Amino acid sequence: MTKRLIRRFLATACATAGAIACLPALPAVDLGEVALEESTQVGGQNLKLNGAGIAKRLVFKVYAMGLYLPDRTQHTDAVLATDGPRRMTILPLRDISGDDFSEAVMSDLSPERFTSPEVLQQLVALADAIGRQPGGLRRGDVLTLDWLPGIGAVVALNRKPLTAPMRNRAVYNALLMVWLGEKPTDPALKAKLLGGGSADVREARL
Repeated sequence: MTKRLIRRFLATACATAGAIACLPALPAVDLGEVALEESTQVGGQNLKLNGAGIAKRLVFKVYAMGLYLPDRTQHTDAVLATDGPRRMTILPLRDISGDDFSEAVMSDLSPERFTSPEVLQQLVALADAIGRQPGGLRRGDVLTLDWLPGIGAVVALNRKPLTAPMRNRAVYNALLMVWLGEKPTDPALKAKLLGGGSADVREARL
């Protein structure tokens, strides 16, 4: 390579590096205690943050949650009918024992709500897997609930799967119904996950 070509290569590389360094940070939704990115990659597809909010129990903030979809919607039925990848991200705002989290999920999984014993059985197994975590869920952890077409429902704590993929789509939808169903654990949080009631959410640049 001639000196002229070397100089041209170095000039191009420096210009490219400078351009990358000058790019603005990706916007995020600031929930006060934590921030969630506006988009994420799941199964090789870019998902948009549909909505985000904080779950509360009595006066305590328990965890932040964000719902990611290929296309934004304000309707639960549309969320459940989504064919592509989906993600629910949960960020604990305080330490939560595995038993407490498991019991909270199980309290919304009453058998009469399910026509398939298989769905209920798999959800019980998932709740048990979370309950067996030695340290439970701690502030700073990231719990993701993903739906990956062709693979199934993948639940991971800090990127480590808690169970084998659950291939039944009804299992994943039943899990989402804990937060998005007709009787959600937190109606205010449901509204925010569906893109409404978000006046207290503000955008920030990290």
